[in-house]
Amino acid sequence: MKSFKQTLLEKAQSAKRESKYVEFKEAFDLNAAQDWCELIKDIVAIANSGGGIILLGAKNDGKPSDFDCSKLSRLDPATISDKVSKYTGTTFQDFEIEIFQKGRKQIFALIIYEARIPMPFTKPGTYGTGDGKQKSAFTQGTIYFRHGAKSETCNSEDLKDVIERNLEQIKKSWLGNIKKVVTAPNGSQVKILPSSVVMSTSTAATPIRISNDSTAPAYQLVDPNKTHPFRQKEIIGIIHKQTGEKLNTFHIRCIKTEFKINVSRPDFVYKSLFGTYQYSQLFADWLVDQHKSDTSFFKKVREKYLKK
Repeated sequence: MKSFKQTLLEKAQSAKRESKYVEFKEAFDLNAAQDWCELIKDIVAIANSGGGIILLGAKNDGKPSDFDCSKLSRLDPATISDKVSKYTGTTFQDFEIEIFQKGRKQIFALIIYEARIPMPFTKPGTYGTGDGKQKSAFTQGTIYFRHGAKSETCNSEDLKDVIERNLEQIKKSWLGNIKKVVTAPNGSQVKILPSSVVMSTSTAATPIRISNDSTAPAYQLVDPNKTHPFRQKEIIGIIHKQTGEKLNTFHIRCIKTEFKINVSRPDFVYKSLFGTYQYSQLFADWLVDQHKSDTSFFKKVREKYLKK
């Protein structure tokens, strides 16, 4: 089965016009406020609509333009995250950068994943037009979605779609649990646990066995909000305080990707169904230890990620 990313890249290769999931931009000026505001509007609208792809260096018919994508090759993803955060107040990192070949030209692609909770704009995207006037790509308090090939303010149908997408994900989760029950070996029993016993991804949690013995000791598994109390910016602050290194969100993304932190180290990171990532003291200590072993650790991981 194709991944969401593979499907989008295939759409990008064959698309001849813009759609709900595909946006073309013939050129992009890193120093132009107008270009940034328009790009941020499309990123947020696509994320709110379930995800999609933006191609920088593609004309309205999908063919490569004369734009030189090499100008963007050193664009730090953290810059994009910071720009989105500036106008939405939300730390959005659910995107990837790809540079792929289309014909004889290179296309710069932003693969954008779904925002579970729609992001509203908390600041207006205002820029100068060069003639002493100002224009706004979006206004404060608005929420944008994709309507066909356009990024526009939301309507009731958009909100309905968000609810339906979230319900569909919950339904899949339920069906997965039901499948576990119906495929369980003969003789298995379903037990209803008290609220004091909760699932934990922490390796520090105490393993327990369900028993009908009323004299058996009761255990409360570890609360992830206690084992993983830090947000990403707080982890960055801890690292800066202990090592002097000035990291940003992109550094954390590189480290998590390179070491597969999200899938292999539940003792480092935790994410609830609708929440943001939370991090443990163990993760902070591990990062500090890596820096002690090699003071260029953060730089090396970042460079390795960019080469990939």
